[in-house]
Amino acid sequence: MNIVKLKKGEKVPYELLMSADPSKSTIDEYIDRGTCYVMKDKDIIVGEFILLETDSEQMEVMNLAVDSKYMNRGNGRILVEKAIELAREEGMKILEISTRNSSIGQIALYQKCGFRIVGIEKDFYTNTYKEEIIENGIKCYDIIRFELKL
Repeated sequence: MNIVKLKKGEKVPYELLMSADPSKSTIDEYIDRGTCYVMKDKDIIVGEFILLETDSEQMEVMNLAVDSKYMNRGNGRILVEKAIELAREEGMKILEISTRNSSIGQIALYQKCGFRIVGIEKDFYTNTYKEEIIENGIKCYDIIRFELKL
């Protein structure tokens, strides 16, 4: 498997992107401002993330997702580590990533990769999305923000 930058004009993997964020309009907004990286198994996209520069010393990992057929194989960790590597190569000092309060696996993964919780925005999902989000049997209310000092 390899991770490559999605080229301009290449088909955006919306189905996978929407597994991490159910709003296509929100995805369109940050995909235009960031760079999408995809993990491929031959020609099949099995994972992705968007790297977005938020200021001259800081980036945010947006919409990290792995296809369900490729989960629990370490691919999420590989994607996170690639994002860290790319941010360091760009000379960034801080890398941010966020997830839902209901995303138990991601909360553990990000901490295992060295990220620290820096904030919780209460009711982010209930105020932002019309449809209710249930994950791992937990109603999604809040966004948990993490950062890693590079």
